[in-house]
Amino acid sequence: MQISFGKAVMKSKVKVVLLAAIALASCSTGPEQPPVMKVDKPFATAGSIEMQLDGGDYIIRAGPDEHIRVSFAGNTGNAAADLGTSGTHANLAIRDTPHSNFRATVEVPATADLTVHLTGGNLEVAAITGHKDIDSMAGNVGILIPNSNDYGTVDAAVKAGNLNAGPFGDSGSGLSPHLKWSGPGKYTLRASLGAGNLELKH
Repeated sequence: MQISFGKAVMKSKVKVVLLAAIALASCSTGPEQPPVMKVDKPFATAGSIEMQLDGGDYIIRAGPDEHIRVSFAGNTGNAAADLGTSGTHANLAIRDTPHSNFRATVEVPATADLTVHLTGGNLEVAAITGHKDIDSMAGNVGILIPNSNDYGTVDAAVKAGNLNAGPFGDSGSGLSPHLKWSGPGKYTLRASLGAGNLELKH
């Protein structure tokens, strides 16, 4: 395991970047809508799912069965969800999201390989078994890690902000905190955040 940090830079510069990230990730009040199911399709367990997510607040969690389900809440505006599946691979795109108070929940099979590209906002990834490749431009990202021994390689980095390594060791903040970790498991975890807070949780 190795944690590397960039050269020391004035804290004020980091704070400015973080404030911008927080502003992007924050949710202001808007027209409130009850949760609405947008997608519900069967999908094979242990498949791979790639997600392209426009800005907003997202929860990705294991569903009760072998389905992919997407529901919207808050200010849904003209947001749309498109899901295509082919065998053991799925592509989900959530686009045209409002600039404030948009929330979505994505349920996937309990075992799935996830690739997530988020333009900005807040993302919480619950306990899902499989490889993970997650990136976001700005905001807050939390990834639940029930058992660190499930992973063989972990590579997590934040360009400006805070990195909480959780079960993988030390944490860091400022410019370019970076975690590299090797373990006994078979899964890989890559997480990259432009500005904000990245937390790997027990």
